[in-house]
Amino acid sequence: MSVDQNLLDDLEWRGLVAHSTDRDALREALTSGSVRYYVGFDPTAPSLHMGNLVQIVTAMRLQRAGHTPFLLVGGATGMIGDPKESGERTLNSLDTVKDWTERVRGQIEPFLSFEGPNAATMVNNYDWTSALSTIDFLRDIGKHFPVNRMLARDVVRTRLDAGISYTEFSYVLLQSMDFLELHRRYGVTLQFGGSDQWGNLTGGVELIRRADGGHAHAFATPLVTKADGTKYGKTEGGALWLDAAMMSPYAFHQFWLNVEDEKVGELLRVFTFLEREEIAALEARHAEQPFRREAQQVLADEVTTLVHGPGETEQAKAAARALFGSGDVTALSGATLAAALTEAGAVELDAAAGLPDVVELLTLSGLAKSKGEARRTVAEGGAYVNNVRIDDPAHVPAPGDLIDGSWLVLRRGKKRFAGVRLA
Repeated sequence: MSVDQNLLDDLEWRGLVAHSTDRDALREALTSGSVRYYVGFDPTAPSLHMGNLVQIVTAMRLQRAGHTPFLLVGGATGMIGDPKESGERTLNSLDTVKDWTERVRGQIEPFLSFEGPNAATMVNNYDWTSALSTIDFLRDIGKHFPVNRMLARDVVRTRLDAGISYTEFSYVLLQSMDFLELHRRYGVTLQFGGSDQWGNLTGGVELIRRADGGHAHAFATPLVTKADGTKYGKTEGGALWLDAAMMSPYAFHQFWLNVEDEKVGELLRVFTFLEREEIAALEARHAEQPFRREAQQVLADEVTTLVHGPGETEQAKAAARALFGSGDVTALSGATLAAALTEAGAVELDAAAGLPDVVELLTLSGLAKSKGEARRTVAEGGAYVNNVRIDDPAHVPAPGDLIDGSWLVLRRGKKRFAGVRLA
């Protein structure tokens, strides 16, 4: 299979190369034939998140350009975890890590092709680490790592005063050994990862040179941050998870729909497969009419479709239209409606007590601060149940109004809505 000669240029244009080993040598490797490369994912949680998605789409770009991926799920390194600047990680049990390893593996597989001339291969570093003796590890791997170089790593320097365990201090040896093992077993010559992994990436390159006299390459993608420099990937409910059970496709779509104007172009380049001309045209239209948020809409649709599929994207869009009054809420699936209303705020009522009137519903849901305010909202024509305007403050929804047998959608005015669930 021929390789894309412009791959490195495209990666650089998309802002996906923060650091690299010798750039000319990397370019030559990527244009000379199909390079075997790997990227690793440690199962330190039951789901991958936004930061991992950067690595996934980068792996997809390389495979589409004709290179051959090895996807490593760290059943061994996940037992330890890469050092964090904030403090020591909590060590998870072997059973937990095994469970998370399978979950992460299942999440990665749909993104890559495991057939064809540059088919992907999935590997687990527990396979070559679990039987390794401490003596062999120290003799064969540890002897190649000068302690002064390890102490110079940013995260280690940050943690020295507060304290860092030997376990986390040694993580770089394990990840570097992975690169050496994949180099020996499969001829892998390129590794990439996030810029916070740069010390681990270069550690592997150096280990291959020292242990085998081999030559390898590495590059690091930048950390994706908000306009103020803080990390993306955190929402009020936690991390931006890729698992639909941990973050609904509706909430996922809403996140991308609400990114800052200053960052939308960057995120389009990083997370979508749109061509340069398409992104440039979107950015130009966005600069002229940012209030239309066309760029954010395209970003949300593209990334949600990539992660959750076109069906969930359409459901998320339909839910947003319905909840803001321009769509049919009764046409939504129960799962989508529940996710959207839970995200917006919902109150749970006892089904045995029956449904209260609209004034009580507006008050209980928090859309009105008092019953008096709720009555004024109804009198002014601003109260809606399932997108139907309610003119009578004594109106009590019928059991048949419950969507999916348990939900009501309340709205006050055009933009404020909440859910009521009978349990």
